[in-house]
Amino acid sequence: MGIPLIQQYRVGRYVLGKKLRGEKRYPLVLMLEPLFRCNLACAGCGKIDHPEEILNKRLSVQECLDAVDECGAPIVSIPGGEPLLHKEMPQIVEGIIQRKKFVYLCTNALLLAKRLKDYTPSPYLTFSVHLDGNREHHDASVCQQGVFDRAVAAIKLCRERGFRVTVNCTLFQGVKPEEVADFFDYCMEMGIEGVTISPGYSYERAPRQDIFLQRVASKRLFRDIFRLDKARKWQFNQSSLFLDFLAGNQTYQCTPWGNPTRNIFGWQRPCYLFSEEGYAPTFKSLMEETDWSKYGTGNHPKCANCMAHCGYEATAVNDTLDHPLKAFKVFLRGPRLEGPLAPELPINYSEKPDTVSIPVDSLRRKSRGTS
Repeated sequence: MGIPLIQQYRVGRYVLGKKLRGEKRYPLVLMLEPLFRCNLACAGCGKIDHPEEILNKRLSVQECLDAVDECGAPIVSIPGGEPLLHKEMPQIVEGIIQRKKFVYLCTNALLLAKRLKDYTPSPYLTFSVHLDGNREHHDASVCQQGVFDRAVAAIKLCRERGFRVTVNCTLFQGVKPEEVADFFDYCMEMGIEGVTISPGYSYERAPRQDIFLQRVASKRLFRDIFRLDKARKWQFNQSSLFLDFLAGNQTYQCTPWGNPTRNIFGWQRPCYLFSEEGYAPTFKSLMEETDWSKYGTGNHPKCANCMAHCGYEATAVNDTLDHPLKAFKVFLRGPRLEGPLAPELPINYSEKPDTVSIPVDSLRRKSRGTS
């Protein structure tokens, strides 16, 4: 199914309007984090390693809706933590839908079946379920057995009740292309709208720093994966040029302001993944007072291996409008899977991040409660 036409139209109209008005920096997706508390403790997550007093904090309904109004982005993604732990999440979602914004409610799905009665199917609401691969791989990734099966059951229940559903899949070191291909086939069989894919970002606060892919390895992995979709039956909830970027065919710089983040601390600088640069009190100050030249590929060592969609999807969308013929060709033919990789951007710093490779299957971490 992919992204519905109504969403493509409204997002395209929004971006085109910004470009016609000459605005160089504008948000595409608001990353709204109303809490950090989670009911899992995944080894690759850098969002939940906080003291209890921080994990117990929540953004109020009004704070969330004020952030939506202040930012103005046409899409609101609600990650966490686990958003379904927020008791006022139904009111937050309803308020965003009333504003005609497209909501992606991210969840590990452990509470989804229990909470589903609190929501009404809408073209503006999508449950984005976290699944990092097949049963064995996903349960290892989230460090708890049985999570995959519960998530799949919740997905099927959502589809039966008419909800939009996507799968959010993060790929780590050691994953095999054939396993990913089988997983994507399974996702299509479940009737989901599409898959959002991205290589994992090496969070500084993540408990394991040795599972993350480097850029060249990521590009080769995605080429190997896409090569297995000979019938081109997989649907992705991303632009064609972003997928082409993952396959190493585009030299893109990150657009960190494209997915601004609002959480309990304020407006996070510079992006959703990189949280060590402080917070702005308002969206306006985030956009106008942040030195964006310090960040992105080649500009900061912590951005070195990042190819995450929250940084590069906005770049790809902008490129699509600037070069529609190129985008259309990629849409028709799919990403190029042979030939040289596109050149990398020059490195403008001396420090280089340390990286170590280790299979994700070796991950072990005690999980938290799921109720």
